[in-house]
Amino acid sequence: MRLKPLAYGVLGLASLLVLGITGYAWSQVSRLQGLASADVIEPAAQLPSTAGSTYVPEQNILLVGLDSRTDAQGNPLPQNVLDQLHAGDSSDGGDTTDTMIVLHIPEGGGEATAISIPRDSYVQLAGGYGKHKINAAYSYGRQEAYNKLSAQGVTGAALEKQAAQAGARTAIQTVEQFTGLTINHYAAVNLVGFYSLSLAVGGVPVCLKNPVHDSYSGADFPAGEQTVSGTQALEFVRQRHGLPNGDLDRIARQQAFLASAAKVVLGAGTLANPVKLEKLIEAVQQSVTLDQGWDVLGFAQQMRGLSSDGLTFATIPVQSLSLPTPYDGDAVKVDPGQVRTFIQGLLGEAPASTSSAAPSVAAAAATSGAPPATSASIVPSAASTDLSGCVN
Repeated sequence: MRLKPLAYGVLGLASLLVLGITGYAWSQVSRLQGLASADVIEPAAQLPSTAGSTYVPEQNILLVGLDSRTDAQGNPLPQNVLDQLHAGDSSDGGDTTDTMIVLHIPEGGGEATAISIPRDSYVQLAGGYGKHKINAAYSYGRQEAYNKLSAQGVTGAALEKQAAQAGARTAIQTVEQFTGLTINHYAAVNLVGFYSLSLAVGGVPVCLKNPVHDSYSGADFPAGEQTVSGTQALEFVRQRHGLPNGDLDRIARQQAFLASAAKVVLGAGTLANPVKLEKLIEAVQQSVTLDQGWDVLGFAQQMRGLSSDGLTFATIPVQSLSLPTPYDGDAVKVDPGQVRTFIQGLLGEAPASTSSAAPSVAAAAATSGAPPATSASIVPSAASTDLSGCVN
């Protein structure tokens, strides 16, 4: 069964960030200066240099997980790797963004907020491509560039990298016009990244309310607490068939997984273990692409105060999970005005004035049958004994 990774964006970036938490880990961060990069952030959105400073500017980071059969350098993934992932061959899959999360970091640091955007949200794409599911923004931008570059004689890894760069620009611009947020940084993780990162940390504890057996994703888990890694981790975050709210329940899975994964990565058991740390660094080098000019060392140093309770997850409000569309099948109905109002309130900003008040998140959930958009701390409340919270 073919798998599409969904939650690896935050895990990849979290892995990169927390290398700066302890002395030994910090000494290894310099090895990440050679990460693959892409020229995707517009000059007006680029942050001023803070070299040598611990000042943390307000910023928004777009995290994406790519259903790509190439590595961060644009080279095809080996067939033996694809076989382990049940991912077919290099001609399978596609070039959509199967995860889209905006990570907001407030000025001065403090608690960060990760805002999930359902991949099937039906929105106006940037670049004049019309209205489609938001995960197709990357595809449209990439394919147009791919065709033009191929006609110019560009081939191989260079073709893949340049086309991917164009796709990323379209995805970034689409998210900006949909959410009203300016994207200052971009981080993408490829197909093998989530698999390798979850293995590197020794697995991630999760908890399910009920047992599941899903032939589409391959997910086959008992109820209760368990630890998943590698292919099992992909199956856990990929399942949507058989869940009450489809993609929204899948997002809840992602958020529960990432909360637990961050707890594991931030723990001394990972950062103080030379073998695990080495695997973690190798996985990040192999699979993560950042925007060009991102000062990894400076950013990691600014984030050295990050703790396991320093991240909150939220999901944008939706109005329907089954919106018929002319060309894209059923999509997730969203209202850009309502989404922007929700984000402004979430980030503590005054909501923009509108001619009519946006429907409440609770009202949207009631009419759509979907759970309301909520925020959840990365660490359960003191009354909870569960690491990540049980999910559907």
